[in-house]
Amino acid sequence: MSKTQNKLASYIDACRPIVYINHFDFNAVDTLIAQVVGDREVFEYNDAFGSVDFKWKYRQDYNIKKDLDCFLAYHYQNDDEAKDIEETFLILKDIHFHLDRPKTIALLKSIALKTLNAEQESFETVIIIVASKLVIPTELEHLITVFDFPSLQENEIEGIIKEFAEEQEFEIEDNVVKELAISCKGLSEFEIIQILYLAFQNSGFIDIDDKQIIIQEKEQIIKKTGALEIINFEESIDDIGGLEKLKEWLKRKAQIFKNLDKATEYGVDIPKGIMLLGMPGCGKSLVAKVTARLFEVPLLRLDIGKLLGRYVGESEENFRKAINVAEAVCPCILWVDEIEKAFAGIGESSGGGEVTTRLFGNFLTWLQEKENTVFVVATANDISKFPPEFLRKGRFDELFQVNLPTEAEQEKIFEIHLKKRGKLHQDINLKELVAKTSHSRFSYQYSGADIEAVVKETIENAFIEGKERITTKDIINVINKTIPLSESLSEQIKELEELLSKYNIKSAT
Repeated sequence: MSKTQNKLASYIDACRPIVYINHFDFNAVDTLIAQVVGDREVFEYNDAFGSVDFKWKYRQDYNIKKDLDCFLAYHYQNDDEAKDIEETFLILKDIHFHLDRPKTIALLKSIALKTLNAEQESFETVIIIVASKLVIPTELEHLITVFDFPSLQENEIEGIIKEFAEEQEFEIEDNVVKELAISCKGLSEFEIIQILYLAFQNSGFIDIDDKQIIIQEKEQIIKKTGALEIINFEESIDDIGGLEKLKEWLKRKAQIFKNLDKATEYGVDIPKGIMLLGMPGCGKSLVAKVTARLFEVPLLRLDIGKLLGRYVGESEENFRKAINVAEAVCPCILWVDEIEKAFAGIGESSGGGEVTTRLFGNFLTWLQEKENTVFVVATANDISKFPPEFLRKGRFDELFQVNLPTEAEQEKIFEIHLKKRGKLHQDINLKELVAKTSHSRFSYQYSGADIEAVVKETIENAFIEGKERITTKDIINVINKTIPLSESLSEQIKELEELLSKYNIKSAT
């Protein structure tokens, strides 16, 4: 038996009366159940058709079993007829819509308790609920065991790809199989086969270029969840002015991420993620996009606010789903922007604070224990609300402090934004511009966002005034009218600098 089969079999052997399998691929679940159950009696109820034959899926000709409550009552009342049967299995599919009905809950509870309290040790009825949504009524919490249907392992995915190639009668190289298997991690067998058919129909064979089709199909999965958003971007590492230490660190991690097979075989740990702390407008969000470009994987943004639900346990369930989706499309970058706002209220005793604290705990546990290829990029402007353990090593591979740009970095930022818009020419004196933005009124420095805003406004003014080209003076005129973030947020930045000085956090510069 495989690990998955052993786990399900152990639940059944331990007399767990209700096992809940939260999964959408019923074919895969049926295969697993059939392997574990063997020749024992199985009765299936499908919410679409009522009672059906578990193996062949044709409808049973019993009117009494077309309704869920009737189906459950029938099997509860007819237990005595099955005393010679070692075990009976009731497979209930997509019944989560009914798990708020008192009668259904009562029937499920009655069957479960009858199994637990059975005088005949040789007989028991195991209920297996299979549904794409996890719904657990309070009355059944202590009777239900949630079975996590595991993702396919790389060697299993490789087997699926090779088997597909054999069936379609084309050859595929081993290195291509390995690369595609890594890209398919997190997908079910059904989804993988659908993608392979799509790639095969396009060209009559499958090669390394079909990784793009896999990414596109994973985007479809992301679009179906509310809390995750796939970010499309054009930025590259050349769009970051400065932050050389951080860029060098990311390049090293990218080498590992793009060669995970060889790296893990060599003994290198899978990169977990990075935390960026510091001043607003200094490129933290840009780094998230650049990381996805360097790693050559999709960029997902997690909106914690959209996870919060109205009912008890709903927020945690939404978080679990969002993480499952991220893991389904891995390898990927999971970007949690302004994480301090996402988890505002940690430790408060109010209802909202308790939910946020639980979500934060779930997030920390997942960060600590995850062994998948979801690379987390978390950004924060204010870390005063976070407990100290959040910033310790183990959660993230590294923490970087992003400060206001140095003079050299400011010059590079001016160059990047002027060149990007086709306005950089030899008459523009970058050093004169930096002299203004580094030592502006009251000695407030300009952030990267400030410099970008200045360049954009200068070009806009020149267009409206009908100028053919902009000058250094045009840019300085806009600088003189601009209030930098370091001035408007001077108190917050001072507090942040004092707080960051307490931690031993690497500078990105």
